[in-house]
Amino acid sequence: MNSDADNIVGLYRRHAAAWLRQRGRHLTERKWFDRFVALLPAKPKVLDIGCGPGEPIVRYLLETGCAVTGIDAAPEMIDIAKGYFPDATWLVSDMRSLTLNATFDGLLAWNSFFHLSPEDQRRMFPVFRRHAAAGAALMFTSGPSFGEAIGSFEGEALYHASLDATEYRQLLDSNGFDVVDHVVEDPECGRLTVWLGRLRR
Repeated sequence: MNSDADNIVGLYRRHAAAWLRQRGRHLTERKWFDRFVALLPAKPKVLDIGCGPGEPIVRYLLETGCAVTGIDAAPEMIDIAKGYFPDATWLVSDMRSLTLNATFDGLLAWNSFFHLSPEDQRRMFPVFRRHAAAGAALMFTSGPSFGEAIGSFEGEALYHASLDATEYRQLLDSNGFDVVDHVVEDPECGRLTVWLGRLRR
């Protein structure tokens, strides 16, 4: 299935506008983002990893006073985001090789990180740590259990993968993050499996 994982960026490049239309601009996940923002200091810097076109998450973050840097490997997504939110910082980058030489008070990998293969997901935790300021919040979505799954978007294979909860906890802990909360297939959040962590001070 890893060939499908390698095709994710190309899929989002081809279908950026369609993704935005289907995603919509209503933040159905607001309760989690309220919790994330509550962990941040005043005037926080937030890194949105796999930001897509920025709607509706970056809009919410900007409205709550965050300074946002968004990265995505699809230039078409970044172009859309720049048009909507010129006051944010936008960078085309593959999250797996991200080296910004900067730290952030909050890190997000919402519905993005789970498109990586299990091997690449494991390698992301030092990337999170490298970009985390003291006490930084980290929030990401995963699958409910270990495995790979293929969905469909615009008639193309859409790859997802997940580690199991025990391994995520080990990776968070070994990279300095405590688990603040974890809900499997949250019925109030589109059945997303959500992790909220915080870097130990």
